[in-house]
Amino acid sequence: MLEIGTKAPDFALKDKDGNEVRLSDYLGKKVVLYFYPRDNTPGCTKQACAFGASYGQFKAKNVEVIGISKDSVASHAKFAEKYDLPFVLLSDPERKAIEAYDVWKEKKMCGKVGMGVVRQTYIIDENGIIEHTIPKVKPDTNAAEILEYLG
Repeated sequence: MLEIGTKAPDFALKDKDGNEVRLSDYLGKKVVLYFYPRDNTPGCTKQACAFGASYGQFKAKNVEVIGISKDSVASHAKFAEKYDLPFVLLSDPERKAIEAYDVWKEKKMCGKVGMGVVRQTYIIDENGIIEHTIPKVKPDTNAAEILEYLG
């Protein structure tokens, strides 16, 4: 996990429409940067839909929401359309941001051990500094927890 008070690593990744997006594009705004394992899985869908449902509240606070997973641009496009997700989803198949943000970890699922993306959220301030982090995120309460933190 990256330390609070450190500069958030910049990245350049493709969004659901194939456009390149950089974290540095959002300087001057707070950013909720959340990492999740996979599109269209139960937990990830709950988490994304909760962010989608409360997106207006984030926008009212001048906060941008960005979700990142290893899924392809095409997968993100289908996921966003299926659930009417209004925020940015970024594709990181080469794990550039995933590894830079230290969310590529050993995981146990169904008795098997393997590497994968752990669910974690970072709040990055207007100057690109990590302000807050939430490890071991609960998908259904993540968005509400962040809104409460933001006040």
